[in-house]
Amino acid sequence: MFTTNHVYKLDPALIRRGRMDKHVELSYYCFEGFKLLARNYLDVGAHNVFDKIRALLEEVDMTPTDVAENSMPKLAEDDADACLGNFIRALELAKEER
Repeated sequence: MFTTNHVYKLDPALIRRGRMDKHVELSYYCFEGFKLLARNYLDVGAHNVFDKIRALLEEVDMTPTDVAENSMPKLAEDDADACLGNFIRALELAKEER
């Protein structure tokens, strides 16, 4: 398995059938996908910051990897509030950099 942002730049022999049998396009994250991640990894089905996260995700394109990296616990003491706060800061930073 490998990823690329520029499939058109790859040598056709590399991506021919038999070498690469499955092509999956990963789009940017939407709020529904984020809610699933929050439920599975943070054990949170609803939170008072979800409306803010929904609004930011409508303005900012973020890949699934970036969402996971910025919203999952990094330390044992990170709770859901800390993780969601980290994610909001990452979204706001991405919005500013746009």
